[in-house]
Amino acid sequence: MPLKSDPSTWTDRRHKLGVEGEEIAKRFLLAAGWSIADHRFRMGRLEIDLVARRGEVVAFVEVKARIGHAFGSPLEAVRAGKRREIARVAAAWMDRHGRASDTYRFDVIGVTLLPQGRPLIEHVENAFWPGWR
Repeated sequence: MPLKSDPSTWTDRRHKLGVEGEEIAKRFLLAAGWSIADHRFRMGRLEIDLVARRGEVVAFVEVKARIGHAFGSPLEAVRAGKRREIARVAAAWMDRHGRASDTYRFDVIGVTLLPQGRPLIEHVENAFWPGWR
């Protein structure tokens, strides 16, 4: 899904970093054999960064990007409130696009942009479980 506006016109570095992190995560997942079923799937003001599919496994992926480790690992930024939001949006995605044979999981990908230029990618499969399905 294309973005609604051109990221080159954005002035907030955090938004640009988020888009860059999502693109890095997409390439990482594609290289690992996943297909991207949705990018920035929205339900009202809430969204899931990536919905990836490999066979009958669907992963709802939250992507967090950081520049360096000054504020800790990007993985630490997915707290309980964010997990609840992701679960709500995931339920809407399943209602619209899910298949009876699908199994679902919730992953987090942390992207840390390092000064050397190559990103550090941390993929946590089954990072959390909202308590249903």
